[in-house]
Amino acid sequence: MNRRDAMKLGAATLAAGMFGSEAVAATKSLRVLILGGTGFIGPHFVESLRGAGHKLTLFNRGKRNPGLFPDVEQLHGDRRGQVDALKQRDWDVVIDNSGYFPQDVQLSADLLKGHTQYYLFISSISAYADLTAPNIDEDYKLATLSAPGSEDLNKDYGALKVLCEQAVEKTYGDAACIVRPHYIVGPGDTSDRFTYWPVRVARGGEMLAPGTPDGPVQFIDVRDLTDFVKLCVEQRIPGRYNACNPPRSVTMGELLETAKRISKSDTRFTWVDLPFIEQQKLLDSNELPIWAPTTGEFAGATLVSPARAIARGMKFRDVSVTVADTLAWQSQRPAEQQQKLRAGLTAEREAELLKRWHAGRGAT
Repeated sequence: MNRRDAMKLGAATLAAGMFGSEAVAATKSLRVLILGGTGFIGPHFVESLRGAGHKLTLFNRGKRNPGLFPDVEQLHGDRRGQVDALKQRDWDVVIDNSGYFPQDVQLSADLLKGHTQYYLFISSISAYADLTAPNIDEDYKLATLSAPGSEDLNKDYGALKVLCEQAVEKTYGDAACIVRPHYIVGPGDTSDRFTYWPVRVARGGEMLAPGTPDGPVQFIDVRDLTDFVKLCVEQRIPGRYNACNPPRSVTMGELLETAKRISKSDTRFTWVDLPFIEQQKLLDSNELPIWAPTTGEFAGATLVSPARAIARGMKFRDVSVTVADTLAWQSQRPAEQQQKLRAGLTAEREAELLKRWHAGRGAT
């Protein structure tokens, strides 16, 4: 986890009394509006909800993967003000996974008020003011803007997400759901932050590994996030939820050894310590993605608590499934994307770092 990236970062059916006659059984076909739907997580939502018999409508600009889902109703517009296509339409639930600026989210929330009974917003653990403390739960202090009116996603990604959350909650009250995912990983994740690790292991040879084998890592498989969102939508679950695997349920060593076993590689792991990592400024880049030290500024970044979501029914695939499916998806990507990942160490950089590490320890 680099410093800038880090800060961007069995359920029971609700009692009928909570929503009165509006309580929804999981078997009822719902009219679902997805604001987005054609990026990374959106298509997973579409496939899951459509497969469960729900009727979907997507609202987006029509520019990203425009040929995707030709059998699903698609409305085109722009959240920055061009939302006429949403007027005078009714949906049972809204899933907002494309909201980054509070005025855009407020616009859609206001427009759809009275035309939907439930609004689910995809936020981020970056909504928290910091990631220093272990076991951060949904009541932890939240991020604030660096300057009034800022729209700088580099500086204020998390704070802007907070304002988006507040717009939804203020408008919908107990009919609002806020989901704060950690790193979302798995098939379709073109950020390559998780993908780098199994792909690098599969290449074999000596590999630089950060910290120690027992160092925790946290993420959420996009299919697990999808399953939880589907559960929330079908049961109209309100509240705020962190979405990530439980703290220490997956370690860096387990992740790498799993990738080695699945890829049948001959990889040899060389674990480098935090002083070396800091000396080489690897925390200021995207060269060690999803990893964070267990001390210092981001000591709690891999120890976020998902207890509230687990109590509502969130479940998790085994890391071996995520690794295997990620490698399978990676093998189907265009050659250029397979050869040049957007995150992680290049082969040249890794070789130089390993040389420095061994030289510093007096190795030949």
